[in-house]
Amino acid sequence: MRSSSALPMNRPRAVRVVKVVDEAKDTRTLIFEDELLSKAEPGQFAMVWVPGVKEMPMSISYMRGRLAGVTVKRVGKGSSALYDRGVGSLIGVRGPYGKGFRPVRKKALLVGGGVGLAPLLPLAERLMEFGRPTLVAGAKSREGIPFFDRARRLLGDKVVFVTEDGSFGEKGLASDVAGRLMDGFEVVYTCGPEAMMRKLYELAKEKGLEIQASLERFMRCGFGICGSCAIGPFLVCKDGPVFDKGMLEAVEGEFGSYSRDRCGRRIPI
Repeated sequence: MRSSSALPMNRPRAVRVVKVVDEAKDTRTLIFEDELLSKAEPGQFAMVWVPGVKEMPMSISYMRGRLAGVTVKRVGKGSSALYDRGVGSLIGVRGPYGKGFRPVRKKALLVGGGVGLAPLLPLAERLMEFGRPTLVAGAKSREGIPFFDRARRLLGDKVVFVTEDGSFGEKGLASDVAGRLMDGFEVVYTCGPEAMMRKLYELAKEKGLEIQASLERFMRCGFGICGSCAIGPFLVCKDGPVFDKGMLEAVEGEFGSYSRDRCGRRIPI
C-alpha cells in the first residue's frame, strides 16, 4: 500500500501563471495549467506555495480544460506575495485536497461573502445541470465584490448582490438577505465568514433545509497528518472543508465561536 505522501496529488508541482484576472479591490485570480487541479470538485482546495515565502491553502476557483485557478485577497505577507505574482511567474501547488460540495438535484441557494465566493462559482456551474441556482453575493462595498461579471454572465437575474454600505444591490448582510429568501429553497451552500455561515446554519436547521458549508482552519499538511486543522472529531483538510448538516451539528460548540492559531490556542470568531 502506498503511503499518503506518495499519492500524485501530494507531489509538489511547479506551475506557471498564464493569466491574471482582477476580481475586486485587492483580489485577483491566478490561472495556470495543472491537470490534477483542473479536475477538482467544487469546494476542494490546493496547497499553494510562493517560493521563498510560504505555503497556503486556497480554494480552487476556476477549472476549465487543463487550466485551474486560485483567487487571493491581499491581506498579509503570504497572500500579498501570491497576489503580486504576474503572468509568467512560477508558483508551487499540491492537491486537490479534501471533500468538496455535493451537488444535489434540489432547488439551491448559494450564499457567499467576499472571497468566500471562490468555490461557489464552480459549484454554480456544476448545478446548472439541474437548473439555475440563486446566488447571494455579499461584500462590504461594491468594489469588494469578486467575480461580479462572471456571476452575472452565468446566472443573470439569479444573482442577488448585497453590500454592507449599500453602495450596490441590497444594503445589509448576506445572511439576512438569504434568510428572507430561504423559504423557497431546499438546500443551502455557503462559504465565507464563519459568523455568517453559523447564522445560515441556524436558519436552515430551523426551516428543515439541507446545508453544506465550507470551513476554514489553520492547515500545514493538507491531507490529515499534522492535525492542526482539527475541529471537534474532524480534520477540516480531510473530512471537509465542506461540512454537511450532520457534521455541523457535531461541532456546534466551536463552529462560529472560535478557531485555533498555529499553536492550538483558541481565537474568538
